[in-house]
Amino acid sequence: MYKILVIEDDVMMSDMLSMYMSEEGYVIKQAATGEHGLKLLEQFIPDVVLLDLMLPDWDGTELCQKIRQTSSVPIMIVSMKSEVSERVQALRAGADDYLCKPFSMHELSARVEALIRRAKLMQTVAAGAEVDELEQSETAIRLDTERRLLLVRGTQVETTFSEFELMKLFLTHPGKVFSREDLINAIRGFDSFVTDRAIDVHIVNLRRKVERNPKEPHFIRTVWGVGYKYVSEAEPAH
Repeated sequence: MYKILVIEDDVMMSDMLSMYMSEEGYVIKQAATGEHGLKLLEQFIPDVVLLDLMLPDWDGTELCQKIRQTSSVPIMIVSMKSEVSERVQALRAGADDYLCKPFSMHELSARVEALIRRAKLMQTVAAGAEVDELEQSETAIRLDTERRLLLVRGTQVETTFSEFELMKLFLTHPGKVFSREDLINAIRGFDSFVTDRAIDVHIVNLRRKVERNPKEPHFIRTVWGVGYKYVSEAEPAH
């Protein structure tokens, strides 16, 4: 059930708007002043604000700007002022729509529906963009073997020769558990002094370079009592 905040000092108009929109299935809160409207905005968290431009304590256009500083809630101006300049000023202040009094309640209802529909669509698009960005960032651990480069979320990361060889082994065999001995053999010849302890140090350094949170690694996991494994981006943490 969607919520509407009516900021209107004309009691008769406010009650009429509230009564009609309540019958349309909306939950309504009313404010007769700008200050009360700002408080209700935080407490009520409406889906749409119906805002009169002429309030006893605030200029409606300035109040619209104030709301826009902290909220993206759709704002519809309902005003006696019908001049084009007034509408332009209100829209530039952050209003989404402008309805001149007197108006049809059917038109008001249709415009409110359109504002909510557009707001929900924008939220869906934004959420999808966030998911796409996350997916792109999480799948961006790459090796350029020709240039011996490690790319983490699109950024080149410096590695030692041994670190690069370990990452190449991990990425070539995602999900496979490697013992420390396996990892020692993989880089022996490049690192003649490699030991179990050296492997652990390499792993710590690699986690610092590829993990978002090295203390809670997603990609390079410890398999207790055995060694380490690299997991693909799609595999959930346990």
